[in-house]
Amino acid sequence: MTRERFSLNSATTKYWPVDALLRGCAEAGIGGAGLWREETRAYGVEKAAALARDLGLPITTLCRGGFFQQADWFDDNRRAIDEAHTLGAPVLVLVSGGLPDGSRDVDAARRHVGDAIGELVPYAQAAGVQLAIEPLHPMFASDRCVVSTLGQALDLARPYPAASVGVCIDTYHLWWDPEVWEQIARAGAEGRIATFQAADWITPLPEGVLLGRGLPGEGVIELRRFREAVDAAGYTGPVEVEVFDADVWSRPGAQVLAEALEGYLTHVA
Repeated sequence: MTRERFSLNSATTKYWPVDALLRGCAEAGIGGAGLWREETRAYGVEKAAALARDLGLPITTLCRGGFFQQADWFDDNRRAIDEAHTLGAPVLVLVSGGLPDGSRDVDAARRHVGDAIGELVPYAQAAGVQLAIEPLHPMFASDRCVVSTLGQALDLARPYPAASVGVCIDTYHLWWDPEVWEQIARAGAEGRIATFQAADWITPLPEGVLLGRGLPGEGVIELRRFREAVDAAGYTGPVEVEVFDADVWSRPGAQVLAEALEGYLTHVA
């Protein structure tokens, strides 16, 4: 496996300007870059798309849509699909969101996620964008994501065509799940692996658990086993390194890109 399959998710270099990130990735000869909406919109979606085209750099995913508990979820997700289409990103990652204010009904929240995705499918199909449901670690269920396992994500995706709705497999969020290997095989059999993201689990977690991801090789996850599992399931797409860590963010973007690539080659590939 070569560096051409590696993609740097912009979350890993949060304060590296979008244009510098895209140029850095192109100069490094890697396979692409995943972008987050906030920074990309601040820079300019059309500007980012034009620069990526000029550089010949694929945009592998756009993060994120979802947060279906919010009142404006429908319009915001349509905007996210439009942005993915403009960028040429084939996949829009969906983080489902947590419980609505005042609710304790997690089952109803999950049902709403499935129904909401169904409402978006025709629009996404017309734009040529695949929606990817990302399960998050259960510690985020109340406020960020009521979808906690890969099995739950696949169940929510099942009513819709695989080309329209797939799943995002993120090692940081799924490494703990005793059924993950069976569910990865299921995802492959159903043709629903839309994207694969790699990050490590650092122990002890920092106070802000959201920022507890490490670069590949810094933590306890069997990253290569995950990559071998998604490959065995038929996935041949990019491997994104997506890390949320304040220490990583404090370093120069080009340095982090080099460290992420080295970690990928050593511990994932």
